[in-house]
Amino acid sequence: MTTATEARARSGRLMLNKVPEVTVWFWVIKVLCTTVGESFADWINMKLGVGLVNTAWIFTAVFVVVLVVQLRLKRYVPFPYWLTVVVVSVTGTLYTDILTDQLNVPLWISSAVFSVLLAAVFGVWWARERTLSIHSVTTLPRESFYWLAVLVTFALGTATGDWTLELTGWSPGVSVLLPLGLIAAITALWKFGANPVLSFWLAYILTRPLGANIGDWLASPKVAQPGEPTGLDLGTFTTSLIFLGLILATVVYLTVTRSDVTETHEATHAAHTTGDPRKERVALAGFGLLAVATAGLLVWAHGQPHVGPAPEEDNTSAAQMAPGQAVKKFPPAKVAALKTLASTSLKDARSGNETGAHAAAQKLRDVWDADQASLQPLDNTGWTSIDAQMDKMLKTFGIDHSNPPMSPAQQEKELNTLLTDMG
Repeated sequence: MTTATEARARSGRLMLNKVPEVTVWFWVIKVLCTTVGESFADWINMKLGVGLVNTAWIFTAVFVVVLVVQLRLKRYVPFPYWLTVVVVSVTGTLYTDILTDQLNVPLWISSAVFSVLLAAVFGVWWARERTLSIHSVTTLPRESFYWLAVLVTFALGTATGDWTLELTGWSPGVSVLLPLGLIAAITALWKFGANPVLSFWLAYILTRPLGANIGDWLASPKVAQPGEPTGLDLGTFTTSLIFLGLILATVVYLTVTRSDVTETHEATHAAHTTGDPRKERVALAGFGLLAVATAGLLVWAHGQPHVGPAPEEDNTSAAQMAPGQAVKKFPPAKVAALKTLASTSLKDARSGNETGAHAAAQKLRDVWDADQASLQPLDNTGWTSIDAQMDKMLKTFGIDHSNPPMSPAQQEKELNTLLTDMG
């Protein structure tokens, strides 16, 4: 779907359009960027043990740098533009993840907040520029509004996508079908005569859960605990490499052919015709029916039996093992790293440093989860035993559990037990 140029620039330095022509290549590379954004962020956060907040700070800084480079250009250039999209996809996703995983904000609230925020961005953008068309991004103010809207759409897409998974219990492979079907329906309504600007932004939001679900499906293990996602077991690193390679190849092709440069496209394609107001109204009603049907599907899916996360008491049923026995088959370096983080959390808890104790426990969880794929095959019984005690310890901090943090004494008790189990 494409959008037509609508109003002339009201203010600011006039430039060539800074956004690519919306061809099939636009949507292909957009999904690729979204997928690699999801998998690459997970790799840095989980596999490298950087942690969610630190990863968000890193990508926020990178986003500022690449955005400054993009804003200083006078025309659309494929490499910096799509690099900015990749980085903003990661950044917007991380902001939602912080709200959900760190601050325990329910996904429905995040979805509502980001929806209102996106509406506000569009409202101010329209009030100032009298257009939301991406084919009129020819001034610095318009491009600034554009990138702000893109950032919020990624955060909104993350929240609504994760909320959908929470409601339905669908696996990533199955979950791909919902945004894919909605995008197909939006495309059909656009072909019929729906407003192109509205069609574009609706599809743009939906590419985020589509790409994220594809990434999760490719990276998730083939066998997992109840309630955990399953997939093709490529891993986050391999998935990131594959999609980064595809993105690079596509960007090189677009750089050489310039087929997605607006001025080149307009010179080789027929001009866009003015929309039919009657068809736009009919299509708008179609969007409404699509929203109602989607809500009905989610309500129905939520009411169906599906496997949720394993009950908490299941984690405590692991067999008791002698001190150090559970980690005997694990690499000593990995065990030492886990013990160091547990000791740091224990030290901070004893000294009254609640923030430090929580942060160390959070990082301990991240490192433990990141090492699951390599440790569990070495000794499933030992891994399960440590995982059960790890879950008890995390519960005292309110991490991955809905309860508020418990007393320092309870935190110290579970940390001591965990350190004993690890020898």
